Amino acid sequence: MDEGAVTEPQPDNRAPAVHLAGARLSFGDRTLWDGLDLDVLPGEFIAVLGPNGSGKTSLLKVLLGQLALGSGTAEIAGHPARAGNSDVGYIPQQKSIDDGLPLRGRDLVGLGVDGHRWGTGFRGRTKRRAIVDAAIDEVGAQAFADAPLGTMSGGEQQRLRVAQALVGNPNVLLCDEPLLSLDLANQQRVSELIDRRRRISDTAVLFVTHEINPILPLVDRVLYLVDGQFRIGPPDEVMTSAVLSELYQTDVDVLKVRGRLVVVGTGDAVDALGSAGGHHHQEDRP
Repeated sequence: MDEGAVTEPQPDNRAPAVHLAGARLSFGDRTLWDGLDLDVLPGEFIAVLGPNGSGKTSLLKVLLGQLALGSGTAEIAGHPARAGNSDVGYIPQQKSIDDGLPLRGRDLVGLGVDGHRWGTGFRGRTKRRAIVDAAIDEVGAQAFADAPLGTMSGGEQQRLRVAQALVGNPNVLLCDEPLLSLDLANQQRVSELIDRRRRISDTAVLFVTHEINPILPLVDRVLYLVDGQFRIGPPDEVMTSAVLSELYQTDVDVLKVRGRLVVVGTGDAVDALGSAGGHHHQEDRP
């Protein structure tokens, strides 16, 4: 090869871990999104952004087999999306847990194993214990895995939910606001656990969030949903003033300050934005 020659990037011919084609989802007369085409490759990290009611969680429910598309197709690892798919791991939103609940951390992780029916009897119990221990080790939760869930911090509980999602060794990890109610240190810790998993195991990640900044360095592409419209692309292409102004049909400015995105709108635009896509600021109005 001549010195200074430019090597063209090779196309990635791997089969997508998630495939959506012409996907349409409606509730009554309201269409959340239509004509959605999305291929998520193994190991790719996709942030799903948008205001409340735009269909972010509903997209995860489609891939979990809990909602049916009105038209189009949704596939996981080459097969139609269905409930109980062992190729899929799911991390739900952080929820408060009753202090008196007699459930240990490892019991929560074990529920993920039970969903995949690893068998009964001594050999089944031994295998189950090994799988649970391996998942707990992966998220660094050994020190509190045997404590009651109600005594744990939100960050500790969420790390165990990550472990629960990983026990089936999924090809796809669906995350529904996994950073909600966590402080900045635990947001970073949980984000890094998910990122480490996808890099080591080539697990595809769809990460629903209202706040992109904690995961901005990790994200490969953004899917932004607004009022039946959407855009897909790298953060630098989607998280721009021009694109968000077009999606929201009003003036929106996107600024980058010390590595963080700040979205600035006026009036009702800020109400529509909520906190989707970055830190938001409402301009003063006369």
